[in-house]
Amino acid sequence: MIIKLNKIDTKAPNDVEKESTKKDFEKYSKRLGELQNLLYASKEKSVLIILQGMDASGKDGTIKNVFNGVNPMGCKVKSFKKPTEEELSYDFLRRIHIHTPQKGMIQIFNRSQYEDILVPTVHKIVSTKELERRMMQIVDFERMLNENGTEILKFYLHISPEEQKARIEKRIYDPKKQWKYDPSDTTEAKYWDSYIKVYEKIFKESEDVAKWEVIPADDKWYRNYLITKHIVKKLEALKMKLPERKTLI
Repeated sequence: MIIKLNKIDTKAPNDVEKESTKKDFEKYSKRLGELQNLLYASKEKSVLIILQGMDASGKDGTIKNVFNGVNPMGCKVKSFKKPTEEELSYDFLRRIHIHTPQKGMIQIFNRSQYEDILVPTVHKIVSTKELERRMMQIVDFERMLNENGTEILKFYLHISPEEQKARIEKRIYDPKKQWKYDPSDTTEAKYWDSYIKVYEKIFKESEDVAKWEVIPADDKWYRNYLITKHIVKKLEALKMKLPERKTLI
């Protein structure tokens, strides 16, 4: 499927009412907690949730709000930064694979293996041939995980350049948010169009196992609602049941 991001709105639709949507979000949030309990108890499947997006698109906020009602024992979060010198001495997927979820767990990736396509493409760090090889390996990697019981959900948080600029400025000037500011947020914003093109290519070439959901993310309340709804629907489709009670002696 071909996705053109400039054809997709970054805001909530005009006919979506904010307060009623927030109430629906609370219902889905409660249901997510129930389903996560089933996943943890049954230990038959695992779930990998991938969050990608431009800087300041709301990945941290999504994790905080969407998974607020989930039992911490059954959920882990891993943020991927620039590879360390040690990580670069291995194959590029090693640092990813060691954080994939065990059965019964939800694993959230704040950025992911796709960073090893995005940044090298935009900044021309590796060859086109190597990038093509990485994409093939990522698809094979996701297929392997899926065939071994891991359900994969991939979300792209879609914000506008204007919203990104406003959020970065808050990080610069708001004392409560200054700790989040990284100078690279500003420098990388200059490559907006290049990143968009790479993301669109990724969407097309990596949908074999799990399709990407493009989430309008300018309105945080709508972003939270939509992602929670998608996760709930995915977990409900697994038809999970609590394990039978062990026989008492």
